Amino acid sequence: MLNIEKAAIVLKLLGDKTRLTIIKILDSHDCCVCEFVEIFQMSQPAISQHIRKLKDMGIVGEKRKGQWIIYSLNKESEYYLFIQTLLQDLPDQDFKLKQLEQQGLRILCE
Repeated sequence: MLNIEKAAIVLKLLGDKTRLTIIKILDSHDCCVCEFVEIFQMSQPAISQHIRKLKDMGIVGEKRKGQWIIYSLNKESEYYLFIQTLLQDLPDQDFKLKQLEQQGLRILCE
């Protein structure tokens, strides 16, 4: 169980629509920054800043795959169960990845 201060910090962080959507996508799919750039139509530095904030809190983890970094939801995070409770009531975002696939942009980092 989180204390109120930590819960408030997480809620503030996820109060941003882009970060909340990133977390919802990462709940079911690992992704690289290039995919988020296409999904949100934002610059790579802007997406990287969102990811950095999530990583700094330990909500998102990363692993190297060749020259690419793949991001995933950190299931070991102290916030994971709290975040799962929030995500279960949000609409699925898989359609955004399916749109990328249809455009041939789903796997830019391979």
